[in-house]
Amino acid sequence: MTFASIIMPAFNVEATMAATLNALLAQTYPAFEIIIVDDGSSDDTARIAAEFARDRRVRVIRQGNRGLAGARNSGIAAARGDIIGFCDADDIWLPHKLARHVAHLMANPHVGVSYAGSALMNDAGVLIGQAQRPRLENICASTIFKRNPIGNGSAAVMRRAVLEEISYRPQSEPARDWYFDETFRQSEDIECWLRIALTTSWVFEGIPGLLTHYRITAGGLSAATERQLAAWERMVTKLTPLNPAFFTVNAPIARAYQLRYLCRRAVSDLDGAKALMWQRAWLAESRMTLVEEPVKSIVTLVASLGLSMVGTHGVRQAMKGVQLLRHRKAVR
Repeated sequence: MTFASIIMPAFNVEATMAATLNALLAQTYPAFEIIIVDDGSSDDTARIAAEFARDRRVRVIRQGNRGLAGARNSGIAAARGDIIGFCDADDIWLPHKLARHVAHLMANPHVGVSYAGSALMNDAGVLIGQAQRPRLENICASTIFKRNPIGNGSAAVMRRAVLEEISYRPQSEPARDWYFDETFRQSEDIECWLRIALTTSWVFEGIPGLLTHYRITAGGLSAATERQLAAWERMVTKLTPLNPAFFTVNAPIARAYQLRYLCRRAVSDLDGAKALMWQRAWLAESRMTLVEEPVKSIVTLVASLGLSMVGTHGVRQAMKGVQLLRHRKAVR
């Protein structure tokens, strides 16, 4: 039976990591290990990790803070499995997720990265009725660049051979293999996936179902969008020499999708000024999003314009009105 390793980066996650680990230990596929990488936590993460390490399937690595990419790299280096999955310490894998992905990879030798959709949950771990439902087939480098079908860091399960093919040793650390680029604190996932797509022949393919519960933290993102966009642009600059023609053709539309995403998150955070700013930047970059995804793009346009017109207070009042109407209907 193929052995699998599940890598769980952990940095100050005392509030959520027990639920994540219990879900991982409940996987129906029997041949696996869990590697917790304590990435310099200062809360109760180390104690909780030690308690779970009493289970023979769990190992703990402790290191100074290297960021998410650095924690994953340490986990990959320590992993014993031919199949490697990643689960962030605030997300949840459904019990059959690992079994489904291992079966998918074993039945399809050309597939290097397997993934599935994710149901979204709030800070309290309650599903909010929304989901990431990615494209599952016919994935090429331009698909990954524009829409990143993997969606989040807890969705992918992949062959070790894929990671070995893209590994490298930076001049700054010639004794350690890097798979994810540790100089990135954002966009490290898409940088890795796109590097795989541009430099190897491995296929990305998804399987049906929402096999991960992915936690969405309310608020706070709008203030960091400039850093997020800067990291994305640095990723483009880094990878462009691999295939300049590819980036010349695909970068404008991919950048437009990135800006549309930032616009949508600003709307979610009720930040009207930033929503309007990102909307203008998105449309100035490329309007192909209106052609390729007209419904989502038009809804984003209307929402960002509406928020800028009525303001945060107006939106909150409207939301209270809707809640009041729902309550009245419920008590009738």
